[in-house]
Amino acid sequence: MDWQTRSETVPASIVPDIGPHIHVGRAPVTGAWREGDPVGDRRFVRIGDVELDSGAVLPNARIAWEHWGELSPARDNAVLVLHALTGDSHVVGPAGPAHPSAGWWPGVVGPGLAIDTDRWFVVAPNVLGGCQGSTGPASLAPDGVEWGPRFPFLTIRDQVRAQLAFARELGIERFAAVVGGSMGAMHVLEWAIMAPHAVERIAVLAAPAATTADQIALNSVQLEAVRSDPAFRSGAYYDAPEGDGPTRGLALARRMAMLNYRTPAELNDRFARDWQSGLDPLGGGGRFAVESYLDFHGNKFTRRFDANSYLVLTEAMNSHDVGRGRGGAASALAAVRAKSLVLGIDSDRYFPLAGQLEIAGHLPRSVHGPEPVVVSSEYGHDAFLIEELAVGSALRGLLEA
Repeated sequence: MDWQTRSETVPASIVPDIGPHIHVGRAPVTGAWREGDPVGDRRFVRIGDVELDSGAVLPNARIAWEHWGELSPARDNAVLVLHALTGDSHVVGPAGPAHPSAGWWPGVVGPGLAIDTDRWFVVAPNVLGGCQGSTGPASLAPDGVEWGPRFPFLTIRDQVRAQLAFARELGIERFAAVVGGSMGAMHVLEWAIMAPHAVERIAVLAAPAATTADQIALNSVQLEAVRSDPAFRSGAYYDAPEGDGPTRGLALARRMAMLNYRTPAELNDRFARDWQSGLDPLGGGGRFAVESYLDFHGNKFTRRFDANSYLVLTEAMNSHDVGRGRGGAASALAAVRAKSLVLGIDSDRYFPLAGQLEIAGHLPRSVHGPEPVVVSSEYGHDAFLIEELAVGSALRGLLEA
């Protein structure tokens, strides 16, 4: 039986023309996709129980995924695309009732683009612990109640085990390439180490070999912002009325993250000291334009994400260390046999170039030598999403290798 018949069917909403989380007014308690919501382009696959590094077992897990292109008869043209912390399976496509945001890589994945869907069968799963269809804290546990704060701690390796089980369910034994940026690139590295037989090429975009103390510190204040919201209720908030969820804490965490993802130069050039309205921000009740920008992104985020998932995924990123239990990062990376691309951004203040220099220096089959490909950009960490021409050019070089 192939993936087309194994994919689980989930019923669409009884009100398919209205997106449950795309509206003005009071914010939803969670921006997660939930049972009964419009399905859109998602497919679903059950992967069974997932054994976790902690010793716990997550039962009967499900992965939501999307795909583009056609799988070849030999099943040798599959490319796995893995998303960042706040991404999901919707790599390409418009926003709508089922998808709160438009696809996050439209200039890279598609016909004639760097990851050419006329040639490659592109597969994109929502990560385990996420909130857009894969099993996560907003999903129903076996007792019929949301997992909420009972959801187990996940590591990056746990999430890759789930992705490996997902690939087996699809019947794909080997990917022509596994590609990801930021958190997704952490998964890419683990794929190359945990399943070398299943990976021909890897693209590691804007991620380190291990999450550093500085990066954990930046993440820790975001976690605390979510937890300190009284409406968070220690993670048991799913039965709260609309508008009474932990949106203030989640929005604050997102605003903090935006400062990690962008650069001082971009914010200064874009906003300077402009005001958002006619009201003077210097005691007149007004706001600076940059404050309004952060408010907009924070509030928008609460309509497409879940506070508990934000904690689970951020803590998974904190767990990232390819050298753990493997004799250190250099030893683990030197054992990788896949052809590799390592790409960094010169202005990235979240995962600076030092991390990509370390990775590229130890991978033995890089297509560009011992130095990473460096993208020069004013956009900081987010440049791997924004600088589509430069990133696409590097990916083409890998896929043609």
